[in-house]
Amino acid sequence: MPATIHIVGAGLAGLSAAVACASRGMAVVVHEAATQAGGRCRSYHDTRLGVEIDNGNHLLLSGNRAALAYLTTIGALDRISIAPEAAFPFVDLASGERWIVRANEGRVPWWIFSRSRRVPGSSVADHAALMRLLRQPEGATIAAAVKTSGVLYERLLAPMLIAALNTAPEEAAATLAGAVIRETLASGGRNCRPIVARGGLSGAFVTPALAFIERTGGRIRLGQRLRKIETDAGLASALIFHEERIALAEGDGVVLAASAQSAAAMLPGLVVPTEYRAIVNAHFRAVAPPALPPVTGIVNGLAQWLFAFPDRLSVTISAADHLLDVPREDLAS
Repeated sequence: MPATIHIVGAGLAGLSAAVACASRGMAVVVHEAATQAGGRCRSYHDTRLGVEIDNGNHLLLSGNRAALAYLTTIGALDRISIAPEAAFPFVDLASGERWIVRANEGRVPWWIFSRSRRVPGSSVADHAALMRLLRQPEGATIAAAVKTSGVLYERLLAPMLIAALNTAPEEAAATLAGAVIRETLASGGRNCRPIVARGGLSGAFVTPALAFIERTGGRIRLGQRLRKIETDAGLASALIFHEERIALAEGDGVVLAASAQSAAAMLPGLVVPTEYRAIVNAHFRAVAPPALPPVTGIVNGLAQWLFAFPDRLSVTISAADHLLDVPREDLAS
């Protein structure tokens, strides 16, 4: 067993790696460049709105077993709410029509035979698209695998897959889309129940993880930006920070849980992705109407999902590169 595991990055990837190592009895040290942990999955006080908000809206489902296992390990299951059924409300902003997609609990998808449960206007035959996504070769795109038009795609698959993959269908991998479908819709409604972090992302995913790591003997070093990983004969030999050099002993390990760009700077020669897609989140201070569900899918609108909290409304726009040059006030409007 390695003597010490150094984990670079305290986003959700780094925290989950640290929790996994610490739960196996390993000595863990987490190094994070920012002054807070959580990365793209944390909460903070927004001074303009005057409320605590999440820096991103993350839609979890009950079939996301790895996330639930993580929450179980850090003792934070009581900080989330799991919906009693797999029900997804939608609204079409063009027509004003509203409907709810309800998947049945078991693996046999009899819900697609019920007009009151499936997408209005869709047929049983339309759902064959889901099966085609489960059997696609590497390199195939969603657009090459299924028809990216029609009622079912526009009113269910597009909001779901664009949110999950953050990539337009002509570029998104069909194998990844198939993995999403296989873990959720194809596994029955018991795996499709929406999950909401009641007290915010940090309260559920970050703060309990930090406490777990420290409780098991690990250390958290915030505000420590790693500049470079020195190597010797192809192995990591030292971690170089701005004002510190940490030599690695024989048996030590390093987990690099940083963004692709940061990882490439720390470890020259590392091959990383070079293309990215933006996500835009907008938060509005407002009291949510009592009848508004926690999560609503949006069709024919700029955003794909609306999240309702007691003190605010938040929307998410995935694959949003086309909005990067739009002024903030115009986006908010």
